[in-house]
Amino acid sequence: MVHCSCQLFRKYGNFIDKLRVFIKGGSGGMGYPRLGGEGGKGGDVWVVAHKRMTLKQLKDKYPQKRFVAGQGANSRVSALKGSKGKDCEIPVPVGISVTNENGKIIGELNKEEDRILVAEGGLGGKLLTNFLPLKGQTRTINLDLKLIADIGLVGFPNAGKSSLLSRVSRAKPMIADYAFTTLKPELGKIMYDDFKQISVADLPGLIEGAHKNKGMGHKFLKHIERTRQLLFVVDVSGFQLSSQTQYRTAFETIILLSKELELYKEELHAKPALLVINKMDLPDAQDKFHELMHQLQNPKNFLHRLKKEMIPEKIMEFQHAIPISAVTGEGIEELKSCIRKSLDENTDHENKAYHEKQLLNLRTPNAVI
Repeated sequence: MVHCSCQLFRKYGNFIDKLRVFIKGGSGGMGYPRLGGEGGKGGDVWVVAHKRMTLKQLKDKYPQKRFVAGQGANSRVSALKGSKGKDCEIPVPVGISVTNENGKIIGELNKEEDRILVAEGGLGGKLLTNFLPLKGQTRTINLDLKLIADIGLVGFPNAGKSSLLSRVSRAKPMIADYAFTTLKPELGKIMYDDFKQISVADLPGLIEGAHKNKGMGHKFLKHIERTRQLLFVVDVSGFQLSSQTQYRTAFETIILLSKELELYKEELHAKPALLVINKMDLPDAQDKFHELMHQLQNPKNFLHRLKKEMIPEKIMEFQHAIPISAVTGEGIEELKSCIRKSLDENTDHENKAYHEKQLLNLRTPNAVI
């Protein structure tokens, strides 16, 4: 309806979005039993978010993928209290989720300078430990990158997402007349006259069965979890991956994309969404566009064309549907205005909901804010 695997690392080309590393906190320093001196605590290991860092840079700089903090200083006559060992910091990009070997989330780094303690140093020798030092914590962790962007482009291969990104931003993604030109996420920024910036992520194209990890599968789907809003991009003429696969109309494409998102994670359906109908420069595009709008106004009347297992529980609702041509530039300015308006409206809604929650907590005795 329209209103108005356990791999050490995973990469696509030079892009890496998952890295497994070994970490070890520093051992404590020796105590000094005769004088009651305490050894220094071992250094800790931290994961720290940096704006211009990538997992590939991290892997290239530390090919062994081992991070060990410094040992605490021994207690001695001139310094009965040993100094703490040097901490070890692992620089990672913003958007990293840190998990242990069992997949349990240790923490997330969503903005620059966020930090997570991932391995503590051992205690220095003291009376409690019979003046013997303790070893630091040892573990293996996974660094999993999920891109953070205002807008995430969603579509089947060759829908024109890369062309659109190059039109609305200064990004230079690979563009060609065949599927899967986007093999790694591309980021661009929409620049407005008042210096407002909106980040856009062009992600590898989905295919039917992406929720089962077909095609780019989870490699793609996980990256849209942290986008604030979805932008569906469909070819007005429909889509066919190859001569061996079934042709899908633009309407069927939208339904199938919705189903893939639903099967991967239902929460994605709650995200605000816009619809872009691309390639309006093609012959008969206007007729096909009006047919699509009619179908989206009454989607349930046309679902009989699809198999039951392909129909989502809930039909995706779009705040706006904008016809464009990424080739000629038709509709691009209107699209940029709609994106900004929609994000501003959602920000206002989120702020209002937050303040209402704060007021409710203040009125509720013993509330935890």
